[in-house]
Amino acid sequence: MKQSIRVGLAQIHPVWLNRQATIEKVGAYVQKAAAAGCDLVTFGEALVPGYPFWLSITDGARFNDPVQKAIHAHYLDQAVRIEKGDLDPICQLAKAHAIAVILGTIELGQNRGNHSVYCTLVYIDRQGVIQTTHRKLMPTYEERLTWSPGDGHGLRTHPLEAFTVGALNCWENWMPLPRAALYGMGEDLHVAIWPGGYHNTHDLTKFIAKESRSYVISVSGLFHARDIDPSLPHADRMMAGADGWLANGGSCISNPRGEWVIEPLIEKEELLVADLDHQLVREERQNFDPSGHYSRPDVTQLSVNRQRQSVLRIDDGPK
Repeated sequence: MKQSIRVGLAQIHPVWLNRQATIEKVGAYVQKAAAAGCDLVTFGEALVPGYPFWLSITDGARFNDPVQKAIHAHYLDQAVRIEKGDLDPICQLAKAHAIAVILGTIELGQNRGNHSVYCTLVYIDRQGVIQTTHRKLMPTYEERLTWSPGDGHGLRTHPLEAFTVGALNCWENWMPLPRAALYGMGEDLHVAIWPGGYHNTHDLTKFIAKESRSYVISVSGLFHARDIDPSLPHADRMMAGADGWLANGGSCISNPRGEWVIEPLIEKEELLVADLDHQLVREERQNFDPSGHYSRPDVTQLSVNRQRQSVLRIDDGPK
């Protein structure tokens, strides 16, 4: 078991609202991270096929609007269908290169009727097996116009050499109880995935690191007005409302002392690489361990429901 691991943060633009092309780009960065010797490579929130930036620039809250309906229908068409194998190419690369992958997706929820989408964080282990599909608990603000609320099924941690890895989507990282749930599962490497934005990562990354005495990776996507493909439904409306950077990155890493390992990077597509030493986690837990010696479970405890939620329970009875 290695005490030090190498991690990669792939801060990239999606091929926006194009599932297949974005998966191919993700695959290229998985291979690039593997060539750099990474044990883990991380990607931003909702990267495949992309974050719903159109909502804020095309009057997304207009009710029963044919423009919003048409764009939403395209979004569903390009969403990731995990059960149908859309992520198989990434799983195969993870296995071939023995590298773990954390990837933000928009998932078409097969167990919920197959016509609603979820902001789903996927953890693929180094054997190429999908171990976690965590649906974002609460979409933020205009995201609720297109994404469905998730559940606690994916609140899980995973071993990676000496580390225990956990991850949350975007503003879930502001939610104290989901963070506490992962701490209680032994997390000491926390991955926060974002659609992209320095304003989200520059302070919270260090705060979570100090609170948890863990390494914290914030990995962001990028999005510029020029990423809007003219062939997309109502692309003219989107381009008319977009101007410059809608997501400027901000990917970074803090160590358990709240010090930068990698400072936030903005407005640049790049694979960032760093080595993380578990020794520093153990040193910083000496004076504070939020779920260990500094906890009081006789006073406060957290209950977590990890059942996958569905409106349907089928009992076919004995055959």
